[in-house]
Amino acid sequence: MPPHAAEPPHATPAGPPAGRVPGAAAHDERLWPGPFGWFLAVAAAGLLTVALVPVHPGLAAAVGAVALVGALAFAVVTSPRVRVHDGELTAGRARIPLDLLGDARALDREETRAALGPGLDARAYVCLRAWAGTAVRVEVRDPQDPTPYWLVSTRRPAELAAALHPAEPARDR
Repeated sequence: MPPHAAEPPHATPAGPPAGRVPGAAAHDERLWPGPFGWFLAVAAAGLLTVALVPVHPGLAAAVGAVALVGALAFAVVTSPRVRVHDGELTAGRARIPLDLLGDARALDREETRAALGPGLDARAYVCLRAWAGTAVRVEVRDPQDPTPYWLVSTRRPAELAAALHPAEPARDR
């Protein structure tokens, strides 16, 4: 290759913008239980073990170990994933294309509590975990879908709301 065709030493290869990996999710979180939830799982297995010690110590240890593994597995399996990826919002097992979504609004603890109480529409899709005190409410614009909005628990509501409308300029949600 002739010397004039070589890239200058200060050139950088073309690629995605810094901090953005192609195919990466715009938002991805797992709603794991908080420390108290993990403590309860371990405590329940411990209580079962202690209760069975008078019957047979070996049986108590075996049942306690199985109970611990079962409780931890239950906590993992029931922790939904909230993800915005490939033009789609996934909350638990439910999925919806982003182009069918309207306004997304981040809710603080008080707003989430109100949205789940007197402000809740029975037709809304709710992906709720009590240990994640904040949420995002996102309107559904699909005329064929009777669901008026989704209410999705998240520990990072501002990030999720922003990921749902990445092309929009920053605004107060």
